[in-house]
Order: sequence, then C-alpha cells, then structure tokens
Amino acid sequence: MAKHVVIGAGSIGTNVTRLLADRGESVRIVTRSGSGPEHGLIERVAADASDPSRLTELSRGADVIYHCANPPSYTMWERLLPPLQTAVVAAAAANDAVLALTGSLYAYGPQPDGRMDERTPMAAVGRKGRLRRRMWEQALAGGIRTVEVRGSDFIGKDANGVYPLLIEPALKKGKAAWIPAHLDMPHTFTVNGDMARALVTLAPDERAWGRPWHVPSPPAVTFRQLARRYADAAGRPPAKLIQMPRFTMRAAGLVVPMAREVAEMDYQWYAPFHMDATETADTFGLTATDLDTAVRDEVG
Repeated sequence: MAKHVVIGAGSIGTNVTRLLADRGESVRIVTRSGSGPEHGLIERVAADASDPSRLTELSRGADVIYHCANPPSYTMWERLLPPLQTAVVAAAAANDAVLALTGSLYAYGPQPDGRMDERTPMAAVGRKGRLRRRMWEQALAGGIRTVEVRGSDFIGKDANGVYPLLIEPALKKGKAAWIPAHLDMPHTFTVNGDMARALVTLAPDERAWGRPWHVPSPPAVTFRQLARRYADAAGRPPAKLIQMPRFTMRAAGLVVPMAREVAEMDYQWYAPFHMDATETADTFGLTATDLDTAVRDEVG
C-alpha cells in the first residue's frame, strides 16, 4: 500500500511526488490519464479522483492525501472543483488520512494595502475566491485532520505561469509582450518547488492541522523586474512590455468567458500584492528559494 496519495500531476503534484519518492516514501499518484513522474517508489494510476468511492479505495492505508489537482481553465472551476473537494474530504475521512490542500490567496479577496499574512480574514468577493473559501470551510467541517498551504503565482522549473505564457514567447520571437498587469507594482511570486516542500513538511506535523499557512516566497518584485531577470537568464535582450489597460479584459469579458474570469482577479495585478509567510517560516524553519535561482531553473 502507498503511504502517500497525490492527486494531480501538474507542477505541484509532480514536485510533491518526486520529493516523497526521493525520501524513500511509497507514493501513488492519481490522474485521469495515469501520468506522473517515473520512479521505483511511484505508482501511477488512471482514475477519476472526483469519484468518492474510487478515491477512497485508492487511498487505503495512506497516511496523507495531497490534493494538488487544478482544472486547466478558470471556466471549469465551478463544475470540476466542488466534486473533487467532496471526494478528497470523503477519502480522508474514510481512511483517517491527513488531507493536505494546495491553496491560493484567492479566498482573501482584495486587501486595502495589498498585504496578506496567515491571519488575514477570508473576504473574497469574486466567484473563484468564494469557491476557494467554501472548499476550505468544507475541509474544516469534514471531521478530518487537514491543512491548506497557500502560495501566490508560481514560478520555477515547469511552472505554468507568467514565463511560459507571456514572457518566453516574446523573448524567443523578439516581439513585444502585452501584459494584463501594472508593470511597476510589487507582486509576490511563489516557487513551485517551495510549495511542494511546504506541503510535505506541514502535512505530517500536527502543529499545522486545522488552519492555513503561507509558503515562504522571495521578496515581491514588479513584472518589469521579473521580466528582465528572465531575459538575463535566457541571455537575450529584454522583451518590450506593453501594459494592457485594466478595462481591456473587462470589456472583452462581456463576450469572452475566459477574459471575464481573468478580469475578476485583476486586483492582484494592478495594485501591490504582498504575501507574508513569516509565521510559517518561524514555525517550521522553511525558507524561500532565491528568486534568481528559480528563474534560471525555469529558463533552463
């Protein structure tokens, strides 16, 4: 029997699975396609993790269930995330396993000064933020041992974030990049490997259960500063960045569902956005990966 069950083989699920296997722990990774990293201690299983009975069966004997799955598009959240959350809570309850959740900062909603720490109240006003809040409250009400580890936008090797989506294409083509964000507002970015390390560190520690924690992350930087670091790491001239007016996505959202979903979260990108993880760092001795190291790893 696997000692750990990981749901999802994206950036975080893959990093969590590798960390555990490299420590000599047996891991079962569950995805719809049966994908995941190859390792002698990793069992890859193709299954629908939103099926409570199937996930409960696959989690027999597990000490921890790591929920690292996330739909590829915002437009799928309302349909796919609630049944998945119900299934992971049920599987954890049935198997007396700890449930470790990969969380975000969405549940906090816009903050007056753009700053969030582990004690910031959840005050989301948008659909996705309210959904994230309900999911965490559901886990707390499930009669299980659970912890949610929250991070900001991911960078790092194989992260599906601002580099592959916005900056890398511009660097490779030598063209301008249109950025749906204020170019000179400080923003916290979280290294995906640090999120994985926080999850595997906090999950078995009873001090972490029953509340959210933040991933120690590099100091906030502006989009312009981050883009220049990527260019330096790639050995290319900095890409020209064009700041999109905030109304652009909002106007497009009147007819394009994905633009509407992006616009709902634009408060994160047009004002200062700082995540404080001091309490997590002090309690568990975790530190952030150096920003330039993460950038070089991602650029390759």
